Amino acid sequence: MSAASMQSSTSSSTSGVTAEDRSRLQQTFASLPFTSHPAQWDSLYRQSFTPWDRAGPSAALADLLAQRDDLVPPAQERDPRGNLVKGAPRRTALVPGCGRGHDVLLLSSFGYDVWGLDYSHDAVRMAEENRKDAERKGEYKLFQEDLEKGDVNWLAGDFFDESWSKGIGTDGSGTFDLIYDYTFLCALPPDARPRWAKRMADLIHPKGRLVCLEFPTGKPLSEPGPPWGLNPEVYEALLSAPGEEVTYNPDGTVVLKPSPKPCEGELHRLSIIKPKRTHPAGTAEDGTVMDFISVWMR
Repeated sequence: MSAASMQSSTSSSTSGVTAEDRSRLQQTFASLPFTSHPAQWDSLYRQSFTPWDRAGPSAALADLLAQRDDLVPPAQERDPRGNLVKGAPRRTALVPGCGRGHDVLLLSSFGYDVWGLDYSHDAVRMAEENRKDAERKGEYKLFQEDLEKGDVNWLAGDFFDESWSKGIGTDGSGTFDLIYDYTFLCALPPDARPRWAKRMADLIHPKGRLVCLEFPTGKPLSEPGPPWGLNPEVYEALLSAPGEEVTYNPDGTVVLKPSPKPCEGELHRLSIIKPKRTHPAGTAEDGTVMDFISVWMR
């Protein structure tokens, strides 16, 4: 799918998690220790209970890649005349918690060699089925006709385990030029967020970008998840000091530190954007976009 053709696809996707589904998710994880969460997500895939699936790729990500190469360098190099540099390596991308892989396929259409990671083997199986179905339907057309479609790789593994990333990514370094996070951080309880930030910082190539579609920003931060409510201040606190604990007020907002010291591995926010388009789940009833999309680098 091109960025221009995604409007119809996005508007026809599921509008998000219903009140009944939210209740089931919250009850499922309410008293479960975090070490048991991955297996529980896998169980939900086996039961075909996946209300978080958007049935298509992210329009906000597509627009960012198509319109803001000042923030996210293109996947494939061009010479001063705009021609592709033949033989130049393609940039790499990672989508953790990829589910059915919609955004993995989107990134491939922009020329990235992409790895889609999910703990659930069933999710990975569904992602490959989704890829084959998309190919039969002729979906995910190249963003530009002269691009080379990027390779798609599926991985079943624990995001927090370092073993799956060894030998892959940019020059086999275990790091990636672009990482896309959507409905992954919000699935983690607050006490697991510092681990997410530390792992993200370790996986980003020194010249890479972390792109976060921040969701759900309209949910009160104090309410239980998943999905857990998030806002830009939470991302800032986590990524400016990867791995360090974050203190929250009773309402779920971050307790701001007066003079944060530079932290090893910290990520800097290049930009935060209110996208013109996003999934219906991130859109208010009056059509107002509630999501943010932020771009980070070392």
